Amino acid sequence: MIKLKTAEEIEKMKRGGEILSRTLSLIAKACVPGANTEDLDKIARDEFEKAGGKASFLNYQIHSFDPPYPSAVCISINDEVVHGPATPNRVIKDGDVVKLDIGLWYEDMATDMACTVLVGNVPEVARELSTETKKALQMALETIHEGSWLHDIGKTIQDYLEPKGFGVVRDLVGHGVGHGVHEEPQIPHYHDRRMRAIKLKAGMCLAIEPMVTAGDWQVTQKDDGWTIVTLDKSLAAHWEVTIAVTHDGYELITPWPTT
Repeated sequence: MIKLKTAEEIEKMKRGGEILSRTLSLIAKACVPGANTEDLDKIARDEFEKAGGKASFLNYQIHSFDPPYPSAVCISINDEVVHGPATPNRVIKDGDVVKLDIGLWYEDMATDMACTVLVGNVPEVARELSTETKKALQMALETIHEGSWLHDIGKTIQDYLEPKGFGVVRDLVGHGVGHGVHEEPQIPHYHDRRMRAIKLKAGMCLAIEPMVTAGDWQVTQKDDGWTIVTLDKSLAAHWEVTIAVTHDGYELITPWPTT
């Protein structure tokens, strides 16, 4: 069931979103050659504790049989698409393409966001991949208003990126967010005609997060039970924001981070 949020709940999410964006910006700026992923994760834990919030990913389980997620931040490097644990520590290297995905509970409401950090001298394809993924997300946001269709989000992303030779991951989707880390509706970042047509309503809060590859869209999971990687080992990018649907557009719950 899709849960609409009240104006008061959206204000709580906006306060949490400010904390989340500020924290993600700090981590992104610290993501330099020689940085340790455990140290990056500690930034999130410390900032959340100071703000009176709680990391929504730490110890998270999608299913009861899944291993509890071991860190506050997903740190996925190069061909890793998403869900890369920050622990045990790894060292960031010059040329790495690092995806930072982070979530927060604040005033009993959840927010979620992600960005791609290009570390040092990355290949040009990595720069283009990240830039175009973010642009596709921004274009998709412009389709949103009360009465628009959920599938227009994915169609916009797919129609923009695939002609450029990029792969839009099919096995991972965006989602509703607020009362839970993951809520209905699921939000494909491509046009899936099999999905039920859903008309957007004011008060819906959505985490939209295209995950895009420089090659084929197919992915697989590593033996750690969490990390998703591209099947063809191509680079991946990931950008995400949480928004609230309004009568005439959308409101950004998580401001864009400074990277």
